[in-house]
Amino acid sequence: MAEQLGGLTDLACSNVGGRVVYANDQLFADRRNLIRPEPSAHQVHEFGPDGKIYDGWETRRRRDPVDRPGNDFAIVRLGIPGVVRSVVIDTAHFKGNYPPYATIEATASEGHPVAQDLPESAWTTILPKVALKGDTENAFEVASDRRWTHVRLSIYPDGGVARLRVLGEPVADPRHLTGTIDLAALTNGGAVVGCSDMFYSSAGKLIRPGDPLTTEGGWENARRRDGGNDWVVFALAGAGRVRRAVIDTSHFLGNAPGEVRLTGAVPASSSVDDSSTWLELLPRGPLRPDSVHRLRVARDVVTQIRMDVYPDGGMSRVRFLGELTEEALDEAARRWLQALPDGHLEELLLAVPDLSSQDADQLRSSRDVIPAVLRSYLLD
Repeated sequence: MAEQLGGLTDLACSNVGGRVVYANDQLFADRRNLIRPEPSAHQVHEFGPDGKIYDGWETRRRRDPVDRPGNDFAIVRLGIPGVVRSVVIDTAHFKGNYPPYATIEATASEGHPVAQDLPESAWTTILPKVALKGDTENAFEVASDRRWTHVRLSIYPDGGVARLRVLGEPVADPRHLTGTIDLAALTNGGAVVGCSDMFYSSAGKLIRPGDPLTTEGGWENARRRDGGNDWVVFALAGAGRVRRAVIDTSHFLGNAPGEVRLTGAVPASSSVDDSSTWLELLPRGPLRPDSVHRLRVARDVVTQIRMDVYPDGGMSRVRFLGELTEEALDEAARRWLQALPDGHLEELLLAVPDLSSQDADQLRSSRDVIPAVLRSYLLD
């Protein structure tokens, strides 16, 4: 699924680490298809030993109440935990065998729970039972400000779903933001908020986790014929001091940029078109094709970084290694705490050594002020 710059992220997609960890049935089509990044492929008239072959998840027919009472469901561990704003239940190509209704529930907790073994009380409904149409991208808004780690798609009573998109905003665990981190990484709360050209593929791919296997997994623009150059603007996870940049042109052999320049800005409202507001972090210099460049940069505190490439060309990944400021860490911790579901907050309070009952009660009523003991546990 293509990224919408500065917009919502598909938190469940397999290319950001999402996994379908359980499905109660997948007789006709594999559950893992639900979160594949590409759209569901056009269905040809092919049949296997179990029936028609579909690019999606499909369960067998239920014969209530004798054969299989109830309904079918699949559980997805989000690749990036976050606040869910909308979902798409795509029934592409499922015309006579789509589920007529669906719900989505969510959960979150410390550690790595076996989601299918969680009690029903651990799940919160974020999308009440809705009617679905066949062969359609069924899109629904979600009214929830909590941070979730898993979602459960329930279909009624059975049928096939091609893709599930869980669109939202990443919310990073502050315990993973201390020390030297990739300040632009999607998993840490970074984002691509501007780009001059995405003719072949989205610049949002530059900050995905992992390394792509081909040029399709990176950013590539069209060839320039106007004497200008292409650029990308990254919003960092927070105000931070960048120490090194990793610019990876792997797989780009005849179509990598010839040169690169990095500039930084603070505050985030600096205009990408006003060069006077940007500080030079890395002067213009050469890049090599199919190479991983590790470059030292000026250590100014910035909230955004602009990467100019000359004149054009693509690359696989960009990393900006550095440390968040104390103020940015505090803000990240507050946002995380405010987004925790009540059950997850209770688990956290039990895990913090020496947290007084008074501080615990204060957090239950208001999460704006972080007690010193909890701050030390999260950020030291």
